Amino acid sequence: GVSGTSVEKNITLDRATRIELSCRLDNKYSHLKSLQVTWKRGNETIRHINKTENSWSIQLRILDNSNLGGYSCTLKGEEETSAMFHLQPKIEGKEKPIVSYEGDTAVMICKSFGYTPTAWTWYMTNGSEQIAINDSLLADKYVINRLTANVTHLKILKLTKEDDGVYWCEAAFELGKSKGKLKLRVLSLMVPLKPFLAIVAEVVILVTIVFLYEMYSKKKEKSA
Repeated sequence: GVSGTSVEKNITLDRATRIELSCRLDNKYSHLKSLQVTWKRGNETIRHINKTENSWSIQLRILDNSNLGGYSCTLKGEEETSAMFHLQPKIEGKEKPIVSYEGDTAVMICKSFGYTPTAWTWYMTNGSEQIAINDSLLADKYVINRLTANVTHLKILKLTKEDDGVYWCEAAFELGKSKGKLKLRVLSLMVPLKPFLAIVAEVVILVTIVFLYEMYSKKKEKSA
């Protein structure tokens, strides 16, 4: 670390587990002496620290929401550096884009694994801005269902091209929030018809050519 610097890292978990968090001093700072190292969870100091050469770590057993949140380590001496670890649950959205057609209804699903959110919020993306979806104000367009405590559905009615884009589901926990990303592609109804229209066009052209050939043949017979 370097004096006054701070490093942050998000750690996503999908189930109860044991985890080790470690702060390590780069070799170029190994000459620093009389270092004071403090691990904290929030404002609470953690006493049990494992020390090896230039490294200080803590062992955590993550069982439920109460173990999530921010853990920090601070190294003080001639110089000072710190690191913050944010433990958050894994939120699963659909990685592949959801494809639907204009006029149809799209349903997007998010799940939280291992931890129960206190609340869910859905967002739509408008440029670089994320806008919260309020289904009570736009009941004819959006329906949000919390099927179980760990699963939420967003239903978008009467799709238009304007609904095409990126959506986010956010789960709120006692000690933080986590988001899942979903993509929706809205296609025109003409897209699935294009191959059929191409075949029809070919048939019409073929029939026209045959008809013209027959007319030419009959005229030729009459003039003979």
